[in-house]
Amino acid sequence: MELFKLRGDLSRSQNLILGLAGFVILIIVWWVVAEMLSINRPVIDGFDSRLESSIGKDPAIHQLYLDSIARVDSINFANATEFEKVYPLFPTPFQVVKSFPELIQKDELIQQTGRSLWLNIQGYFWAIFIAVPLGFLIGLFPLFRGLFSKQVDAMRFLPLTALTGLFIIWFGIEDQMKIAFLAFGILVYLLPVVSQRVFEVASVYLKTVFTLGATDWQTVKTVYFPSVMSRLMDDIRVLTAISWTYIIIAELLNRQGGIGSLMYIKARQGQIEKVFAGLIVIIVIGFLQDRIFQFIDKRIFPHKYMNTQPKGLKESQSGILLVLGGVLFALLLQVILPSAGWIMGSLLPVILIGGVLFVFYGEFKIAQNTIV
Repeated sequence: MELFKLRGDLSRSQNLILGLAGFVILIIVWWVVAEMLSINRPVIDGFDSRLESSIGKDPAIHQLYLDSIARVDSINFANATEFEKVYPLFPTPFQVVKSFPELIQKDELIQQTGRSLWLNIQGYFWAIFIAVPLGFLIGLFPLFRGLFSKQVDAMRFLPLTALTGLFIIWFGIEDQMKIAFLAFGILVYLLPVVSQRVFEVASVYLKTVFTLGATDWQTVKTVYFPSVMSRLMDDIRVLTAISWTYIIIAELLNRQGGIGSLMYIKARQGQIEKVFAGLIVIIVIGFLQDRIFQFIDKRIFPHKYMNTQPKGLKESQSGILLVLGGVLFALLLQVILPSAGWIMGSLLPVILIGGVLFVFYGEFKIAQNTIV
């Protein structure tokens, strides 16, 4: 059977059908597990199975409090005549979907997610902005490679969660600390990869430009930089999941907003279905980020995916570079000249809209070429 052939290919229809079937199987398994972990709770006026926080209580007094609650609950269970099914450990898919309206309206899910997403974008930009030039220096020049390559490789073994105290001391406990923590978390993985990608540039290209008499700067500009960056896009896509892990950790240090802080509060309140809803939102955002990185890779480095340059590609590339350049300029201006933030507050939306329009125009022309 083709479906069980080693490394066999799936047709478009097979891929779609199997994908839908896998999604249905996942939902069914999820529902079955939720039902298995459900319990029956007595329907009694004044009954509350949630306990108050134990923070600040004397252990002996707290244990006495728990024992008294347990005795009252046992009496309530014995006298109960009506029960309802609850899911204290694992909510059903229906409960998770049902929790979204309240999360959006009451808990400001969209605003909190936007806050986390902006922190994520800033951390990514700073990590790439620092890792690329340093990685090229270490990879290209033996002097810097001898001085720093061992230290850079050793940085990957740092327990980043144990460094949170240092980042609080260095940057405070506001968003600046969270951005720095996220940027460092990405940087320790990205920097060794950049220097490694420099070594992986094919020698045939280097021999060709040497034969043509290219200078060192021309070799870096025309061979090393395009080759390294085209490979680096795949590494940046992989780091998306790691970046969200560090964002959640950073938001727990100072719960002033963000989807990580929101999920932590809902877990403490026993609203498990809202925690699952937050996880789904993060998964969806991570998937969309991955698609965006893939789209940028296809347009900025088209040689990896196509043999000819279609009409509209230049416009799409210009729009992407305009958006990325605008965001990078805004972040640099925020650090160099914080008092001028209002300038980018009014200018950045115009740049982003203009870049997006360029991208749409270019994609429209590319689509027209494909149809013809």
